Amino acid sequence: MATGKMKAVRMYAEWAPRPGFKLGPKDIEGKQTYLSSRVWKNPTIKLEEVDIPKPKGNEVLLEIKACGICGSDVHIAQTDEEGYMLYPGLTGFPVTIGHELSGVVAEAGPEAKDKRTNKPFKGGEWVCTEEMIWCGSCKPCADGFPNHCERLNEIGINVDGGFAKYVMVPDKSLWSLDPLRDKYADKDIFKLGALVEPTSVAYHAVVTRGGGVKPGENVVILGGGPIGLAAASILKRQGAAMVILSEPEKSRADMALKMGADAIINPIKESLADGVLKLTRGMGAKLYLEATGLPTTVYPEIERMLWEGRTLNSTVVVVARADAKIPVTGEVLQVRRANIVGSYGHSGHGNFPKVIDAMASGMNMLPMVTKEISLDEVPKYVVALQTSKTDCKIQLVQ
Repeated sequence: MATGKMKAVRMYAEWAPRPGFKLGPKDIEGKQTYLSSRVWKNPTIKLEEVDIPKPKGNEVLLEIKACGICGSDVHIAQTDEEGYMLYPGLTGFPVTIGHELSGVVAEAGPEAKDKRTNKPFKGGEWVCTEEMIWCGSCKPCADGFPNHCERLNEIGINVDGGFAKYVMVPDKSLWSLDPLRDKYADKDIFKLGALVEPTSVAYHAVVTRGGGVKPGENVVILGGGPIGLAAASILKRQGAAMVILSEPEKSRADMALKMGADAIINPIKESLADGVLKLTRGMGAKLYLEATGLPTTVYPEIERMLWEGRTLNSTVVVVARADAKIPVTGEVLQVRRANIVGSYGHSGHGNFPKVIDAMASGMNMLPMVTKEISLDEVPKYVVALQTSKTDCKIQLVQ
């Protein structure tokens, strides 16, 4: 039974709403907002002592074994020229950051159940967790869309997360890592477990929301970060003929070729649309994934590929978060029978167990982990990743 204090990486920010901001129905004055880039200013990261939580009810205390730094963590700490946070979504401060995590069950409340056995946790189970804590009883949850819960909380975003020794989560958020134990060494299972969350974001985007691809169809992925790389791996296993990645950073481009991409286009050196149309013999792609967070820059190229490519019924999936408008020409969507869908989150639809089973059957995501760090190093690397794109996934491993 864990008691006492522990070190945690904590995020703070100043509540300073921009002119014209109106408090939303789910916002809490001075504490929480769904429009972070409009409210929070001068975010700071601190390493400090906090209490180890005590689980009750259906809560489970995890001892953290691995936790990855996400682009969301980086953008929460990053500001624009006026000092406002770049991240546009839900946040609440102060909070312990970190949501791509895995660990061992240290203690469980009396009502907590292991969904693998449908029995109470015994302690010692190897698990990973969803980041989104959905209520299960609001209308979106009841309709089967937990990512859009009207009472949503997010681990490491507005409730305490995984850059610590322990984290407390509800039992419904946990998924067993046992399927990985026959395929991978023990030392790698927790690292893979911490990759389930970002891989599930990619799976939800390209399969659940984007509809996936039929064998022989082409895919274009814009952005070679962890979501783009995971999408490349998923779609190649689905049977995509050509998985084409747009990515200027050489280290990420090289990794993409190992993860499932067939071709890389550096958009700084050549036109993405020209390159894709040449590689696909003028066909273009069935699915386009926007994973850069730079819609005003990349969408004109996507639109040109939709217009000039011979493939009809293409889908553009927007997964990257950005407080920016997409410059869309309706005529292109109409004439080419194309559509744009947004993708948000990773929960529901069987996403997590399907990703775990895909990993267990050989979809090895471990190459994405390019650096392992200690808890004390987390603040430094959250800041470093604002400008450095050399590493793909940096994980706390303990």
